[in-house]
Amino acid sequence: MGRTYEGKKAIVAELKESLSSSQLAVVINYQGLTVAEITDLRKRLLPTGATCKVTKNTLMRIAVEGDATWEPMTTLLSESNAFLLIKDDVGGALKAYQDFQKATKKTELRGGVMEGRALTEADVKAIADLPSKEQLIAQIAGAINGVATKLAVGINQVPTSLARAIQAVADKDKEAA
Repeated sequence: MGRTYEGKKAIVAELKESLSSSQLAVVINYQGLTVAEITDLRKRLLPTGATCKVTKNTLMRIAVEGDATWEPMTTLLSESNAFLLIKDDVGGALKAYQDFQKATKKTELRGGVMEGRALTEADVKAIADLPSKEQLIAQIAGAINGVATKLAVGINQVPTSLARAIQAVADKDKEAA
């Protein structure tokens, strides 16, 4: 039994809402995945704030129609697609998908859309290779700490050098006298 018109409208509205709160949408070919494997993918994505939506291409096409941010996705809408809608942790979600893909070897990344731009498979993989938010914060904190340490050592060296110079002059005066 097919879906009713009202049911389809509700799905499109839900897709529009999910897209409006997403930073990145990734399109994957999920053909050959079992229900258990799709559930596993969803569980892996859950901690990163991403969701995996499996819907008809026609419904997704209607959801992105007229929205300049997501309209480039229409070029990717063919075959059996699942959509990873990533809200916050883009790098973490893409790493979770890559781990899933390595484990199952059944999905194929088709591309994505971010900020109104269509992304190729290589673009999406490059984004996945970026360090996570936590790693970037740690790197910045380490750099700030390193600068502060060098500054403290430098400030400490000034009085020490001055004391050595005064001591050298005093020793020279003693020798001369």
